[in-house]
Amino acid sequence: MNKTVVITGAGGVLCSAFAKHLASLGCRVALIGRTAATLEAVKSEIESAGGTAGVYPADVLDKAALKAAHEKIKRDFGPCDVLINGAGGNDPRGTTSREEFTPGDEAEKELATFFSLDEAGFDAVFDLNLKGTLLPTQEFAADMIGRAGCCILNVSSMNAFRPLTKIPAYSAAKAAVSNFTAWLAVHFAKSGIRVNAIAPGFFVTKQNRALLFDDSGKPTARTEKILRATPMGRFGKPEELLGTLEWLADETKSGFVTGVVVPVDGGFSAYSGV
Repeated sequence: MNKTVVITGAGGVLCSAFAKHLASLGCRVALIGRTAATLEAVKSEIESAGGTAGVYPADVLDKAALKAAHEKIKRDFGPCDVLINGAGGNDPRGTTSREEFTPGDEAEKELATFFSLDEAGFDAVFDLNLKGTLLPTQEFAADMIGRAGCCILNVSSMNAFRPLTKIPAYSAAKAAVSNFTAWLAVHFAKSGIRVNAIAPGFFVTKQNRALLFDDSGKPTARTEKILRATPMGRFGKPEELLGTLEWLADETKSGFVTGVVVPVDGGFSAYSGV
């Protein structure tokens, strides 16, 4: 794959795996994220394996920073062929303490209930996940117009299919990412730009590790619930996303595929609980 690939959130567990895999296939990989040191570590791994990568620190919510990164990427690697919108995440201010509301909870000040959800926290989650997909797409999709083999790949979530308890802001934001993926696919279809999304099931990342395991490494009660609802009975491994990634990024393999959100979830979305 002789392509220039731009990846946001490239320092994360999943997107760094994406970067390393695409570089191994011959892509020039532009790594975008907020923490330069983390991106440099990914670049070092790629280059040690014989691949080509560059580090472009930028916040996906900063249009000026994205534009500056874009100009540097074009000088280094040429126009963007594949954009992977991987930046995202949750905010504790957009979560509730309990899975279900019980009358009287609102009187307990130490509890985060639906009624005390922080508006700024809710906005932060939507900004990072949805606007953090919108702004890079506005910046980099312009490179793709009139050029063959270009595509956009968004990162959605199981939350988009079935909202998880306690995280209403994140669930709603990822549902918006899936909807936006379909909208973009239709909007750009005549322009030859395919737009799809991957919806990972449960993978252990830097962001969720503390929710899934306690300080001693023992699975939490939430982990036990997740695995009971996952027919394969385990968390996914980052490398298990790579086949779907490669398929969607390569027009010779998925040239007639656009507007889809592909679950990679060990059966979670198929299981009714019975």
